[in-house]
Amino acid sequence: MKNIHVLAVTALTSLSMLAGTSIVRAEETTCQGTLGAVTVDNIRVPASKTCNLNGTKVKGTVKVESNATLRAANVSVVGNIQAENAASVSVSSGSIVGGSIQIKQGGTASVASSKINGDLQFDANSGRLVANLNQIGGSLQAFQNTGGLSITNNRIDGNLQCKENRPQPTGGGNIVQGNKEDQCSRL
Repeated sequence: MKNIHVLAVTALTSLSMLAGTSIVRAEETTCQGTLGAVTVDNIRVPASKTCNLNGTKVKGTVKVESNATLRAANVSVVGNIQAENAASVSVSSGSIVGGSIQIKQGGTASVASSKINGDLQFDANSGRLVANLNQIGGSLQAFQNTGGLSITNNRIDGNLQCKENRPQPTGGGNIVQGNKEDQCSRL
């Protein structure tokens, strides 16, 4: 009887240790080419590659690496879209982003006809930038961009903030619940 008790305790201890060390990891899908109407955890667009998303659902985040291109239409992203040093980023056609879109130190970008629950940020990009017909739950921030920037007909729940962009941003027709600041005060 004593041996059975020892075996039972040992088995329960082993099960608890296994349960305590179980790790759940979100899978990352590397996108080179096209993904259609599928559901994935996270997406990574590798350096110098192109990813086309059409109707794709992403339960996590989309990361666009150096010199890569992302074209996303009618996508649903629970987390963020993050691009640093990317060649080009396009988000359009009724796309929904639960977090923010952050495009930094890259080339061209266009975010149009999309819903963003967080912020839209353009920071130190060298190519032409467009933000048109979006619903933005946070703020739109554009700082130190040098390729030209058009901000037109967006609904922004936070602030519209633009500083140190050369040339100055153009556009208009934006409905801003917060403040229109600096270079974007007239937009």
